[in-house]
Amino acid sequence: MVIIGGGITGVGIAYFLAQNGVKSTVIERDSIASHASGFAYGGLSGGIPNGPNINTPIIDYSMSLFPSLVDELQTQTGIDLQFRKRDLLRLALSQNDIDDLTKHSNWQKEQENYKVSWLNEYEAKALEPRITDETIGALHVEGSFDVEPYRLTLALAQASEKLGATIKSGNVTAILQENHKILGVRTDKDFIACENVIVAMGPWSINAQSWLNVNIPIKPLKGQIIRLRSDDKPFEFSIGHGKNYAMTKPSDQLVWCGTTEEDAEFEEGTTIAARDQIIDSSLRMLPCLENAELILQTACLRPITPDNGIILGQFQEIQGAYIATGGGRQGIMMGPGISKLLADLIAFGTHEIGIDQFSPNRFTQ
Repeated sequence: MVIIGGGITGVGIAYFLAQNGVKSTVIERDSIASHASGFAYGGLSGGIPNGPNINTPIIDYSMSLFPSLVDELQTQTGIDLQFRKRDLLRLALSQNDIDDLTKHSNWQKEQENYKVSWLNEYEAKALEPRITDETIGALHVEGSFDVEPYRLTLALAQASEKLGATIKSGNVTAILQENHKILGVRTDKDFIACENVIVAMGPWSINAQSWLNVNIPIKPLKGQIIRLRSDDKPFEFSIGHGKNYAMTKPSDQLVWCGTTEEDAEFEEGTTIAARDQIIDSSLRMLPCLENAELILQTACLRPITPDNGIILGQFQEIQGAYIATGGGRQGIMMGPGISKLLADLIAFGTHEIGIDQFSPNRFTQ
């Protein structure tokens, strides 16, 4: 069993396979969590602020796994994953914002394990006095969490190795097959014979189109984040407006602000334009950050699909060929769920929730 990709999905699959007694080899061209999984924000909101979408069943399932998974990984590796409750405060600065934030209010209030309430400007200011005076209301979500994505991915990798998985450095150049059956994986260093291969390379999963002669409509959505040092006290809430956010992370005590959504193909560098855009959006939410010091700017590429749904399952044309990708901006939140569902499918032929709607074969019909 070969897994191509050392992000949260790839090493997560290796971990759950190992728990099921299936050993695998993970091939990563750079290092574990060296792309989106290592630079993501790590908010776990259950998708509550934005309402239901095609991936909601995966999000719900994955969120249910986090508490026990965190305990397991911290016990097995000693890595503090910084998993903690962190309420959300989503700001409304216009009537359009109010309409967007309350559009799914009935659905939001029915979600288990969450408490969702609408606050007027005075109630919102009482919770966080530093939000902008433009605030005319806010959505308060209790029951959401944070996790440190790099530490989570690293812990999954280390725990999977302890259970018998192998992690190798290498750049995959081909997947070999004969009579629609997998024969092995060729890298720039060697050839690894196997009967099963899992493509989990994020947006780079598109490379497997030519290797497998299948359609994989995946593309990168670039996102950038800045980290600020502020002399003010840490933020207790994750503050958001539109698609932007700001929060204090315990890992470095910096205020993480983001994010952009850019069609930049596979260009991963940071840009001045994105920096200025994030600064402007952050200052609009939190004018108190005006004198904060810019410490770091990062960029990563998230995988997205035409229908915004993940791609998960087996290619019907090729025996032993699987794929797991397409998490977009919610890749960390869905990572454990995606990984366990595919691992269970491979090990047992079953899974705890339905995944047919996420099949890679939907793009060939």
